[in-house]
Amino acid sequence: MVMPCLNQARFLRRALHSVLTQERDFELECIVMDGGSTDGALAILEGFGDTIRWVSGPDNGQSDALNKGFAMAGGSIFGWLNSDDLLAPGALRRAVDVFTSEPEVQWLYGKVKIVDEHDKVIRRPITAYKNLRMRRFSYRSLLTENWISQMGVFWRRSAHDQVGPFRDDLHLTMDYELWLRLGERWPGRFVDEYLAAFRWYPATKSGGAFEKQLREELRVAEEHAGGGYPREILLHRLNSTRTILAYRAMHAVARRRDHD
Repeated sequence: MVMPCLNQARFLRRALHSVLTQERDFELECIVMDGGSTDGALAILEGFGDTIRWVSGPDNGQSDALNKGFAMAGGSIFGWLNSDDLLAPGALRRAVDVFTSEPEVQWLYGKVKIVDEHDKVIRRPITAYKNLRMRRFSYRSLLTENWISQMGVFWRRSAHDQVGPFRDDLHLTMDYELWLRLGERWPGRFVDEYLAAFRWYPATKSGGAFEKQLREELRVAEEHAGGGYPREILLHRLNSTRTILAYRAMHAVARRRDHD
């Protein structure tokens, strides 16, 4: 498990706890790639002793940190959890069971809740929509919209070696681009369980830069389509526009509520 981190001291302990308390009879490696935090995160990392491995220093963005972390990893199953997100209890056990019993599966994804700063579940309609979309994997469907939540995905090291590292020119959609590379080769295996929780708050990338992220996702889909899949790319444009309008409305409601 690789965990990129930069100034996430207020959430870091919870994220690490969700990983290290996983019930398991297998070896777990947790590697934290810290980008040079100055908010007390390093003291928290030191407090975990030898239960984790961590490196702190400047990097060239999250993709660079992830690539360095996975290059250090020695396991056969990869996963990535941001330092403000959470693994659900039993998530690693479930992933290992699937990969062990189904050798043809190269990557899997499961359901993910959305929580706020206080771990309270929020945005249930968005979660319900994604849960519906992800039930049956289709590469064409994935080209129309990114309905996979990153923290609920696990993949084999051998698959990672074949498709290559994260693209370091992408800073908002490196996960979606990897899903497309994996999905071009192998169907994703849906796990009908909650494997993780995504923490949403205004300072997150998807919270504060959602329009830029959605436009970058469209560009990535167009690159992978390579001039083909015209219907899917048209649907992606429509989905992107719809989502931007919905997020703008939600932000407006939140601002009015805060103002009142």
